[in-house]
Amino acid sequence: MSTVFFSVSNFIFSNPNYSVRYSLSPKATPFRLVRSSRRRLAIPVCSKSSEAEEVSAAPEDEWLKRLPDKKKPLYSHSLPCIEAWLRSLGFFQSREDRAVWLIEKPEWHAQLSLDVTDLYVRYLKTGPGNLEKDMERRFSYALSREDIENAVLGGP
Repeated sequence: MSTVFFSVSNFIFSNPNYSVRYSLSPKATPFRLVRSSRRRLAIPVCSKSSEAEEVSAAPEDEWLKRLPDKKKPLYSHSLPCIEAWLRSLGFFQSREDRAVWLIEKPEWHAQLSLDVTDLYVRYLKTGPGNLEKDMERRFSYALSREDIENAVLGGP
């Protein structure tokens, strides 16, 4: 089986294995190939190879600076921005499940879950306060970040 190479700008793609070879050019734009039943697609990942490293190494306050307006729906926020926002509110990420966040306020403790379709908050009876049982609330990602923040931090 022969390997077919496509040259696009400064890139060489190996078609049979869908592997990517990058040039040494500093202005190179990384691409990845996506399998398609009809045709092969090249999708830009980022504008320069060092940008991926810059994004992953960006301090948390950089993500807070990138937060959309607080009136915008939560679905318009990127995951790193949502994570930075939750940390700024006092949440910490669970070690067992990265989609679960915990917060301990003097009046109550809660567990927030980032589900596929909704955001869930469970106020825990094991925390301070006088809850008889865990209380769960569900919020749509269509709600604004401000509305979700006010509802969640308002407590049970």
